[in-house]
Amino acid sequence: MSKLNAALIDRLRLRWVPLLLAVGLNGCSSYYGQLAQGQLELLRARQPVAALIADESRDQALRQRLDQAQQARDFASSALGLPDNSSYRLYADLQRPYVVWNLFATEEFSVEPLQHCFPIAGCVAYRGYYRQGAARGAAARLQAKGLDTLVAGVEAYSTLGWFDDPLLNTMLRRNDEQLAGLIFHELAHQQLYLPGDTAFNESYASFVEREGLRQWQASRGLPEQAAQARARYRQLVELLLATRERLAELYASPRSEEELRQLKQAEFMRLRQAYRTLRDTQWGGDRRFDRWFAQPLNNATLVPFGLYDRWVAAFSALFEECERDWQRFHTEVAALAKRPADEREARLTQLLGQTGEAANRL
Repeated sequence: MSKLNAALIDRLRLRWVPLLLAVGLNGCSSYYGQLAQGQLELLRARQPVAALIADESRDQALRQRLDQAQQARDFASSALGLPDNSSYRLYADLQRPYVVWNLFATEEFSVEPLQHCFPIAGCVAYRGYYRQGAARGAAARLQAKGLDTLVAGVEAYSTLGWFDDPLLNTMLRRNDEQLAGLIFHELAHQQLYLPGDTAFNESYASFVEREGLRQWQASRGLPEQAAQARARYRQLVELLLATRERLAELYASPRSEEELRQLKQAEFMRLRQAYRTLRDTQWGGDRRFDRWFAQPLNNATLVPFGLYDRWVAAFSALFEECERDWQRFHTEVAALAKRPADEREARLTQLLGQTGEAANRL
């Protein structure tokens, strides 16, 4: 390890060091052991972006991408009120297409994901693996028990400010505007994270990403992302959520397991047909989601949808209430996070009822 990387790791909060050591002692074959090992490998790979940009021996295209990312990183703190720290001012090339692979699972006749609880992050609807093979192996074991599973690659994640999160080669798969949005999203998790409430956390970060990207593009004289693409994605999510709701009603009915299996498959056939109709009649043959529908569909494939979008329009309405002032907005969201869960959901539901043109742009 270079002296530079060693110095960076030495700056980690001391409370995390015993945790990493403790879980690492479980052995690399254990789930927590691979988490510790994967995170430490990522930390060791970090290099300062400024040094890479200044190094003329480095790939010119990489240096240009990193320079664009640093401009977005500066904008995040100066214009959006997001944390001003060393996160995303470092870079790590992991030599793989995704940083982690998330495993989602449900019972055969349930649309509710299995929950997994962790220190700091609280309970979430997935388990993350730093190796695709490990994720697929865990999925196979769950499938053998009759569960539905989904393994999905992830380009980035936030350590919620406990570490200086780097830009990753996996993030550079996106174009400059998409990369800027991803930086805004992950920094929003550092700004505020409510353990155990995935929909709240992801909807907040998704709103910051979308509104932040709109402002970033406006500041650079760039056109906004196509409204048509956003509208089509909303239609897709509505289609998937409607399927999930019908499945939930089906699974609650007093039918035999064999009948449930048949009706379950019929619902997924209905979903595929509805998508094809939407694609061919309203979208002009736009096939951008064909790859997703080409995979085997089950309860677990529906889990991620809605988590990132459920309260986005509510946060948009709150942003308008705060007169589009980012500092006021972040303060109000922090206060909302402190409310009991039922009060928080009631307030978000109230905000949904107030959504107007600003929310509809998201």
